[in-house]
Amino acid sequence: MSLTIGIVGLPNVGKSTLFNALTKNDVLAANYPFATIEPNVGVVGLPDERLERLASLFGSEKIIPAPVSFVDIAGLVRGASKGQGRGNAFLANIRDATAICQVVRAFSDPNVLHVDGKVSPADDIETINTELILADLQTVEKALPRLQKEAKLKKDKAPVVAAAEGAFKVLNDGVTLHKGAAAAGVDVSLLGELHLLTTKPFIYVFNVDEDELNNNAFLDEMRALVAPAEAVFMDAKIESELIDLPPDEAQELLESTGQTEPGLDQLIRVGFNTLGLQTYLTAGPKEARAWVIPVGATAPEAAGVIHSDFQRGFIKAEIVSFDDLMAAGSMSAAKAAGKVRMEGKDYTMKDGDVVEFRFNV
Repeated sequence: MSLTIGIVGLPNVGKSTLFNALTKNDVLAANYPFATIEPNVGVVGLPDERLERLASLFGSEKIIPAPVSFVDIAGLVRGASKGQGRGNAFLANIRDATAICQVVRAFSDPNVLHVDGKVSPADDIETINTELILADLQTVEKALPRLQKEAKLKKDKAPVVAAAEGAFKVLNDGVTLHKGAAAAGVDVSLLGELHLLTTKPFIYVFNVDEDELNNNAFLDEMRALVAPAEAVFMDAKIESELIDLPPDEAQELLESTGQTEPGLDQLIRVGFNTLGLQTYLTAGPKEARAWVIPVGATAPEAAGVIHSDFQRGFIKAEIVSFDDLMAAGSMSAAKAAGKVRMEGKDYTMKDGDVVEFRFNV
């Protein structure tokens, strides 16, 4: 399992600058619409300081963090759902994403053109959400005749038709499915084949002026625009500077802005939390590694993330919490202190569990 975040937004809001900083790639970031034509894809590691400590303890040769993929598409404009600015082609590139990150311009710079001629976060959010909703409406409307025809031949398809009809009504009311489907009694899990955009959770990144990073009144105002979705605030220019600096200088720059961690790290963590994901850890001489699982996953399900054979032949899992292992100082000391447990098939994994699976195939 991995996290894939599709980055969307109007032109010139800082999407490509953000993507560059996230992935440390040199993607074209220009002051005109559609600087990004083909989608840019990058994979970064989930920031996790536990891995370095674990690798030190086990003498691991390498560290492999949990992967997070980012897909940056061209800026959307009004009418994207109908093909304006090649919108339909761009939207198709994020249909398989597990979450959507909407970058919203909240900075003022007369040298950076705004596609609508004014900076208004509320209007920009409404434009993007409307285009995503309209794109989903088209998808559902196109699929409904086929689904209804299939339901006449196969009665078990009736719930899918009901879900599609309910989704159409929610979307037609101008509400995203992630926000309105449950209240309307629509089971969107039945509509997976349609890859609907608005079923995905949204994360909002406000690209702000440096002076606004500590303006609580302004930040609260922006949070209210997107509640209950999560909001992350960053100055994309500063984020792009941080990645090119030595660690001590980067920390100094970060502290000068009143921040305790890079906004990029916040974004990746918020993505994990939004999707209900967590990580467990494995370690040995070759590698210390983080594995991604849903919150609530059982030990056999976690084993299956490594290899399907591990899940099929699961016997037991030897588990110690990261904190207990670090406090003990070694696996042998943790065992002597009674902190290492043998867990069976019903065990629910916890974030930070350090695991060795026993299996037989």
